[in-house]
Amino acid sequence: MPTLSPNILALLPEYILTIAGVIIMLAEPCLKPGASRKPLGWIAIFGTLLAGAASWFQLGYGTVHAFSGNIQTDAFSVFFHLLIAAVVLVTLLGSLDYFDGNATHAGEYFALALFGAVGMMLMTCSVELLMVFVGLEISSIATYIMAGFRKGQATASESSIKYFLLGSFATAFFLYGIALAFGATGSTSISAIAAGLGSTATPRLAFTALAMMLIGLGFKVSAAPFHVWTPDVYQGAPAPVVGLMSTAPKAAAFAVLLRITFSGFPTMQHRWSILIWILAALSMTVGNLGALLQRDVKRMLAYSSIAHAGYLLVAFTAFPIEAISSAAFYTAAYAAMNVGAFAVITQIGGFHETLRTLDDYRGLASHRPALAGVFAFFLLSLIGIPFTGGFFGKFYVFSAAIGSGHIWLAVIGLLNSGIACFYYLCLLAAVYSKPTAETESVASSAKITLPALAGLTIATVATLVLGILPGNTLWLAHYAGTATMIEDARHQCTAHPDNCHMQVRMEIR
Repeated sequence: MPTLSPNILALLPEYILTIAGVIIMLAEPCLKPGASRKPLGWIAIFGTLLAGAASWFQLGYGTVHAFSGNIQTDAFSVFFHLLIAAVVLVTLLGSLDYFDGNATHAGEYFALALFGAVGMMLMTCSVELLMVFVGLEISSIATYIMAGFRKGQATASESSIKYFLLGSFATAFFLYGIALAFGATGSTSISAIAAGLGSTATPRLAFTALAMMLIGLGFKVSAAPFHVWTPDVYQGAPAPVVGLMSTAPKAAAFAVLLRITFSGFPTMQHRWSILIWILAALSMTVGNLGALLQRDVKRMLAYSSIAHAGYLLVAFTAFPIEAISSAAFYTAAYAAMNVGAFAVITQIGGFHETLRTLDDYRGLASHRPALAGVFAFFLLSLIGIPFTGGFFGKFYVFSAAIGSGHIWLAVIGLLNSGIACFYYLCLLAAVYSKPTAETESVASSAKITLPALAGLTIATVATLVLGILPGNTLWLAHYAGTATMIEDARHQCTAHPDNCHMQVRMEIR
């Protein structure tokens, strides 16, 4: 078997997704205007499966450097590649029948989902900030369009425009941060920035650069106070799109933030950890308090996602390896339960989203007991009940924070978890309460298809496995963190051997 070129091997999943997306775009005009676009959806599903297999294939090659060192495929990037592929797969399965009879442009939706995944995966394996920016733009443009995919509805147009305008503004912060980092260290390579921090004459400029990039990425992960777009965009965007944008782009953004902070600015951790501490506490508090006031379910889950971004930011205050492994595990757990929750909302609400408020969900269990049971399971996982992925996700994150001495931040997180129980249980109580005449007629019309059932099964099993058998995922997350830190240390020692600490040299050996 011929050996693959590093430039091909490093971006193999991205190549597969790009080819599948191009095939969909070329095939879509060949179909009759009224014909079903499901075959295009199956092409997207098959391409996503191949991309996931290619990511797993990359794991056997260790660390691969490509494109003059701008792309680095390692256990860290493979972990997030697999996670993004899984989220896109569940989303595609759940929305395969979503547009039938309601939209003639469903083919574009499937292609955009793949192109968005290309950008997200490119972000996770880029070790050069300009390449990260390219991946961020590819991902953002796709999600901007998908947010307004229910054409003709005012809330959809508002969602897309607001997401685009505020997203462009936040991207400008990130790009300005890259420019300042180049001015402070003379490079936009993450490893070169880390090596240049020890000799830079403008450390304040370097820290300002990091703060600017933190603002840009804070928007992508919906961290307070950069969260103002989230409730309106989630409310107006289609449910399957919300399930996708609330998990996969966040996973990619957190992966970039982990690389930038722990690999690019490790010597400034005593300074940027204070900023992360404040963002984490603020996001948890604002998100949970905001969710308490919501009656619209999608807006409630939007504020919930802000709170979960805060929980995940807690991990950044820990020691490097523990921070990376716990953050990676929490990202996987949150992706499984949140994409599953929105998959249920997609099935019971349909394209026109007939169930929107808490009152609309009353009595759902009496007519759709299976869907209600799965939805309840995801809500319990979002709370953090034992035997769910959400429990172990919070456990590892808070344990890592306590281990690094940030006890009060963990206490704030635990208090916020208690607040979150109220609005999650209010929604759960509505689902299992006595139905009304209106909810009875709407809920009974919901039908689940086999692809959607497969997607829900994947999300449910993943959430359950992460709650009772987290060992394999935690091992992969820990392996990703360890491999990343050692590889970064090797780069720094190679470039500046005089600044290489003895402990780092021992880790490399």
